[in-house]
Order: sequence, then C-alpha cells, then structure tokens
Amino acid sequence: MSEKVIKSADRVAEEIVEWVESHGLETAFERAERLKPCPIGHSGACCKICFMGPCRLVGPDAEESAQGVCGATLPVVSARNFLRMVAAGTAAHSDHARDMAYTLLEAATGEAPDFTIKDEGKLRRLAGIIGIPTGDRTKEEIAKDVAEHIISQFGQQKGEISFIKRAPEKRQEVWRKWGIVPRGVDREVAEAMHRTNMGVDQDPENLLTAALRVSLADGWAGSMFSTDITDILFGTPTPRRSEASIGIMKEDEVNVVVHGHEPSLAEMIVEVSQEPEILDYARQKGAKGINLVGMCCTANEVLMRHGIPTAGGFLNQELAVMTGLAEAIMVDVQCIMPAIAQAAKKFHTKVVTTSNKGRMLDAVHIEYDEHRAKEVAREVLRLAIDNYANRTTEGSRVHETAPVIAGFSHEYIEYMQGGRFRASFRPLNDAIMAGRVRGVVGIVGCNNPRITQDSVHDYLAKEFIRNDVLVVSTGCGAAACAKAGYMTPETAFEMAGPGLKEVCEAIGVPPILHLGSCVDNSRILTVATHMVKEGGLGDDISDLPAVGIAPEWMSEKALAIGCYFVASGVYVIFGSESPVESSSRVKEIMTKQWEERFGGKLDFIPDPEEILKKALEAIDRKREALKLRKYEPGRFGTERKLMSMADRRKLESAARPHEGVK
Repeated sequence: MSEKVIKSADRVAEEIVEWVESHGLETAFERAERLKPCPIGHSGACCKICFMGPCRLVGPDAEESAQGVCGATLPVVSARNFLRMVAAGTAAHSDHARDMAYTLLEAATGEAPDFTIKDEGKLRRLAGIIGIPTGDRTKEEIAKDVAEHIISQFGQQKGEISFIKRAPEKRQEVWRKWGIVPRGVDREVAEAMHRTNMGVDQDPENLLTAALRVSLADGWAGSMFSTDITDILFGTPTPRRSEASIGIMKEDEVNVVVHGHEPSLAEMIVEVSQEPEILDYARQKGAKGINLVGMCCTANEVLMRHGIPTAGGFLNQELAVMTGLAEAIMVDVQCIMPAIAQAAKKFHTKVVTTSNKGRMLDAVHIEYDEHRAKEVAREVLRLAIDNYANRTTEGSRVHETAPVIAGFSHEYIEYMQGGRFRASFRPLNDAIMAGRVRGVVGIVGCNNPRITQDSVHDYLAKEFIRNDVLVVSTGCGAAACAKAGYMTPETAFEMAGPGLKEVCEAIGVPPILHLGSCVDNSRILTVATHMVKEGGLGDDISDLPAVGIAPEWMSEKALAIGCYFVASGVYVIFGSESPVESSSRVKEIMTKQWEERFGGKLDFIPDPEEILKKALEAIDRKREALKLRKYEPGRFGTERKLMSMADRRKLESAARPHEGVK
C-alpha cells in the first residue's frame, strides 16, 4: 500500500483536499501529479521563439556548445528564456501600477468621484522626492502632478527612472557603472522582448544584464509606484488583528471572496458591503450579513488596511470554491486559475471577472470602471446575495482559523521603534550590531503544487526566528505564515531565539512581519534603504546582513522580484528547481559574476535545509565583513543584571568596533 502524499502543510487546506479526492473532484494538486513538467523546457533548454523550432538542446551530446537551427547555443537559449520571463513579470507588476496611477489622477481631477486621497502626508512626502512643489497647494493639485509624473515614467525614452534616487548613493553608482538604470518602464520591457527575438542578442552575459535592468523597472519603479499610490489613496497600513484560513467562511452569511492583485475595486467592495441598503438586501435573502474573504494578494491589501480575513494564497483558490460556502469569487488579474470556473460548475459559486485583461470562460463578467466604482461593487455584491439561496449543505464545512497581526508598512516599522517624534531605524540597527538580531530575511513569493503547500515557508520561518533572524514577508509567503499562526507577538515567546524575543517583547511585535502583497516587496527595498541611511550597517544595501528567499515560487513575477533584489545587492535564494539548470555558463553569471558586479547573486536550491544553511552563512559573512560582534546563540538568554554606566559604555563600544573612540 502506497504511503499517503501530504499536499499541504495547511491543515485546513489538506482536509479539503482529502474531501475533494474522496468525491472524485480535482485540483491543481492532482493535476501537478498527473502532468509532469517537460524536463527540457523546465531546465531552460528549449527554444521556441521562431518556427524553425522548437529546438530542444538535449540528448547525449548536449553541452554548452549545443546549437539550435539558427546556431544559438544553449547558454543563449537559456538566458533568452530567462530574460523573457523577467520581462513578463515586470510587465505584470507595472501594468498594475499604471492602472493605480490613472486612478490617482482621476481621483485628483474628480473623474473618479468614489476615490479620495486618504494619506495626504505620504502624498506630500512623495511629491518632495520627485521634485513637485507642495507649499499651500491642495492635495488634489499635488496628486494630479504626482500622478502625471508617474504616468510619464512608463513611456520615458531617455534619462533615468526618478525613483532610483531613493536608493543609497553607492547603489546608484553601481547601477550607472554597469548601465542598468532603467530609462522608462515600457521601454525596458519592449527592449527585452526585442533582444530575445530571433537573431538579435546572442550574448548570454548581455541578455542577463538586461534582465537586471528590466527588473529594476519593476522594483524601483512599477511596484514602488503602486505601493505608494495605494497608500495615498487607501491609507498607509498599520497593524491590524484578523484571522487567516479558509475556515473564515461563515455558514449564515453571504461569503464573497475578493481574489487577485489590484486593490481598487476590492476597496470599494469593502466600503459598499457596509452600506445599510446592501446589508438589508442580504437579510431579505435570508443571510445574517456579508462576510468578505480575501484571497492571494488582494487579500493582503484588504487585510492590512481593514482587517478583512485572508483565506490564503494561490493554491487555496480552488479550495475556496470546494468549501461549498462561497457565493461569489470576484477576480481581476494575475495568479487567477481558470480551474476555479470549472470547479464552480459543481458548486453554486459564481466566478466574476472584472478586468477586460483577464476574462475567463464560464465566468460572469462585470466590467470594472473606476468612474462608477461603487456602482460596480454593488452589482457584484447583489449577484452574490442573490446566489445565497442556491447554496447546498452538501460539501459545506466550517474549519479552524489562526490569529494574525498584519500591516507593517515601512513607516510603521520606523514609528514602532521610537514613536511619533523619535521614529527611527536606530533600535533595529543597534539590535543587529549588538547581536540580539542576527540579521533579516525576506520570505516571499508563491506556492507551487509540486511542493507541499506552505511546507518550506513554514519550516524556514520557524528556523530563522529560532536563530534570532527577523523575518519580513509578503504575498503568498505572508499568507503561509499567517495561516500557521506565526504572525502574532506571542510567537516570539513561543518560538523565537532569546535575542529576537527581547526585541519583539520590547516593541510588542511578531517576529515575522507582514509587509503586504507582491508589489509591496518594494517596501522591503525601502526598509533596507532606511537601515543603510540610519548608519552602522555599511553604506549600501549589499552590506546588510540580509537575504531574500522565494521558497515555493512558480510565477514570472517572482523571477522579476528576485532579480531586482539581486541588482539591489541582495543574496537571493529560490527553492525548487532552476529554470536555467541546463546551462552551467548561465548559472555562473547569475552567481559569481553578478555577485562580483552587483553584490548580490541568485541561487536555486531545492533542499530547505540547504537554503537555511546557505542563508545563515551569508548573514554571518556580512556581519563579519562589517566587523560586528560574532553572533552567539543564546547569548541574550542569560539572567539579566543591573549594569553601571561604565559597563554600558564598554558594551556599546564592543558592539560598534567600526566607530572611532570619541
């Protein structure tokens, strides 16, 4: 008898998967077992960019010199495929940002009357960064100029993207030295597609340098634009207590799942769901109320601003249908499985597409229009309410949930360390310098059904905080930690190492900080920049004892994120197999050459224990290079004693050996 295969570390998800299998239904987990990946394309050895192919550079004679019909070698093919994936990921994030910029513009001009500017302070700070005068101007006047400036950055043909000035000076110098400062978002994406067309760029090193440049147009432009605009329109996040799990579905309320990545309509759904007329309509249909449920990155947006519970990330979307409790799943763009519409045929759930970019067969389409946003939101909610009566009890299940504290913007991280008048990253920097906090790790990215869902996210999160490493998380990585119950202050007492526990106890925060959605990886860039500017940890992001990890990645967006962190000077590790495994030359460029030039490198490591080992070694090397106190496990777990001022000065001097005696 074969051993049972565990599909998910999420106990609630695993329970639903078991129910699904027992009823002869299918999800991505079963399809992943049945449909094995093509080993040629999986390793980057297949070229299909012209119709002389596809050319498969495999077989007993396949080496670095293997050629396609046109003569393109294996390293060229592998690098070209990789660049195309990074360009697609950048296009996805940046097109999202473009929509947000137009929403800000139309909110400022009154063309989108349902939207208002909720964080004027952040608007004015952003205006200052890009050189837009504020003075005694109205917030609408400022917002109009900010929006028009950001929109211009997409089509800009020459010069430099304006937001690169937010990076440390030394990092900007590195980018200029190697010619990877983006000129304009659309130009970099278009040029990447041109380079990878048949018969253009045949140099793997040049192709991969272009991958870094187009990725910077994502991290330091598109994603950063989107994060800032979303904060301006809907409010900069502050910590909120909520719940995580598919178990947040309610049997006696209309369950509406908001799923995707663009927050504008989801924000309107939140507002409209509280209107007396809509609530009365739900009661007339026999429901006690409306229960909004977040899914994927839209979940992170409404969780950290409104406390709307999250049902999880990418791999939970089919399972939400299969609870039998979802009246409607409203989707927009990115990471939407067409399988949810097929699953909905066997249940009562209505799948509602809202973007013309993201239509789906067998779904209801209600076109989103920011000019009548609340009207569209009401239409979606009424459709869901009308469907409540069609729910059947078969398959309906109620499950456990986990508490979560989410919503740590970089502004709040700064505030929580010193309050309104002394907001600073000094305490965090000091904790790292003293060895209480060993370093910082970002655990981000997707789930992949070829890996037990959440298993690597959960394992790494637990092990890092046990080793006094502060964890920041976004996207499906944040959802995984939330569902596991790791995003509460109590986690520090139960699981964190003694040094990190002290820091979390002093501030009152979890040892794993929820920073938002996929585009909010730009918040991590901002946090890293603030840490550099605070002093004591070097003068560039590449000096920080920090590592980025995407343990269960699957999306092109994840590759774009990984590359812009590498270009920013960070050691980045991806779990699972490598999309460039076929070429030793490409792997050498991504590791050795990128590290020499940019201070960051990209590794693909399937083994979770090896990921942990490599990450901790990298953090300790950075500490050693900074001449910080060597990290000693348990050093801060000993009994406390009162210290004289002289003793304190000795301790501070030891923690800052790079500073001269004053």
